[in-house]
Amino acid sequence: MPETNWKIKNIREQVAVIDGKVAPTIVLKNARYLHSIFKKWVEGNIWILNDRIVYVGERMPVLVEGTEIIDVAGKTIVPGYIEPHVHPFQLYNPQSFADFAAQTGTTAFISDNMTFAALMDNKKAFSLLNQLRQLPFSFYWWARFDSQTETELEGEMYSTASVLEWLDQDSVLLGGELTAWPKLLRGDDQMLHWIQVAKLKGKKIEGHFPGASERTLVRMKLLGADGDHEAMTIEEVESRLLHGYAVTLRHSSIRPDLPQLLKDAVAKQLNVFDHLMMTTDGSTPSFYQDGIMDKCIREALEAGVAPIDAYNMATYNIARYYNMSGLHGLVATGRYASLNILQDEFSPTPEAVLSKGVWLKRDNRKVLSLPTIDWSAFGELNMDFDLCDEDFQFSMPVGIEMVNDVITKPYSIPHLNHNAVLDSANDESYLMLIDRQGKWRINTMIKGFASSVQGFASSYSTTGDIILIGKSIEEMKFAFKKLKEQNGGILLTENKNIIASIDLAISGSLYNGDVETLIAKEVALKEALSERGYHHTDAIYTLLFLQSTHLPYIRITRKGLFDVLKNRVLLSAVMR
Repeated sequence: MPETNWKIKNIREQVAVIDGKVAPTIVLKNARYLHSIFKKWVEGNIWILNDRIVYVGERMPVLVEGTEIIDVAGKTIVPGYIEPHVHPFQLYNPQSFADFAAQTGTTAFISDNMTFAALMDNKKAFSLLNQLRQLPFSFYWWARFDSQTETELEGEMYSTASVLEWLDQDSVLLGGELTAWPKLLRGDDQMLHWIQVAKLKGKKIEGHFPGASERTLVRMKLLGADGDHEAMTIEEVESRLLHGYAVTLRHSSIRPDLPQLLKDAVAKQLNVFDHLMMTTDGSTPSFYQDGIMDKCIREALEAGVAPIDAYNMATYNIARYYNMSGLHGLVATGRYASLNILQDEFSPTPEAVLSKGVWLKRDNRKVLSLPTIDWSAFGELNMDFDLCDEDFQFSMPVGIEMVNDVITKPYSIPHLNHNAVLDSANDESYLMLIDRQGKWRINTMIKGFASSVQGFASSYSTTGDIILIGKSIEEMKFAFKKLKEQNGGILLTENKNIIASIDLAISGSLYNGDVETLIAKEVALKEALSERGYHHTDAIYTLLFLQSTHLPYIRITRKGLFDVLKNRVLLSAVMR
């Protein structure tokens, strides 16, 4: 179980509440609450001292001087929701996303550490984790074992020493996700050692096995995988359960599989809901306009899942699987006072939210924002270099063709391009990846991104390097210039004007502001791209996954244009 903040003095004071010597800070009386172990709605009174539930039952406290007593008769209380698979760097930052999530009842994250590993050393990262831990929200993490791309810095970012330092953190609950599992199957004993260390420390191993055969699932289970969130059909769910995997069902901006999976589970009368969890899997900001884990619960209810099962999939099942049910996922004595007050069990978006004993929302209104933290450890982007005409030479014979938002394939460029402007009658564009310090570049073509995007620049990418896309070389230069002036972000330009932009002040990768404002910026950008021929679902994911070698099958990486299936560089990066 994760470390708690309660010291001997705190625990003695909590016991003193039961003995009538200390008054609780809050009492919720006449509560109708979910008891996830009995799988029943129970009535009673909930006593809270600061951030901990000290009693749940029929009694009322003897001493109530200074106690906030709230009659919640007619309401329904459930545990704070847990998001078990968060990528808290999808333009938003961990603090801003938590502040946003809490308003719809999600009070705990289990999050990806990839951006920390990519952009700073462990000492700085752990300092940020400690700052986040002080907030009235529960942050937990996973330790990645690979960078999801090809980079010369892989051994430095994911050395044994670095990975083991992450696994030593009490707030780290799992290793993975195993996006580099093919390397493990090919005999990588270093990764197998990390898995064994994680399991010895009581941490789970999360897989990443989209479309995996039964043979692959069996082999990965033997190698140490405990769970997987990539099932896309009910048959894949059943196969994972058959072999003892914990299964997390996904409802994300690029894979909204949850509703159909649950409908199929109900139709097949599968009695497996105690063994299922739910996640939004790091969706981009605008996907969250109608909720986060409350959105998943709503989908479950609409699919015909019983309300108690629906809530447990977003609370108790997650807490039990990650060995944290002593703190989370249960309205019972000793747990964190993270509670959602609902109109009824069919309305999962709460009217009021307590997170670690702090009111964040009351009477359907936000009453407290999470304090901001110091992001200076990330540093600024500061691109201290310029691009010259020589950098914009596109003479490569092979390019990248987009099959959908994130899947790509190679295509032979029919003619070597020396044109300053490409014909808007087709969907070919120039594509560049440039080192964030300006040391190297890779030039190729991308087909299927858009038909009439003149200039596009982004410092948001898997590695934080710079992506340039466009029909016009001059417009791409202009977009880069504007990106440099604002120290990073995402810019769409046309006729030397900025059409849409998202400023990413935290190291060129993260937005330093509230998610509501970020959503408006993202929606404007996506609409502008759509008007210019981007016909896929999520352009932000396209940017993120252009470098990601855990997906098929041609990627632009720090080493060059990379063939994932053949595990080789097709065209190397050019030093500047």
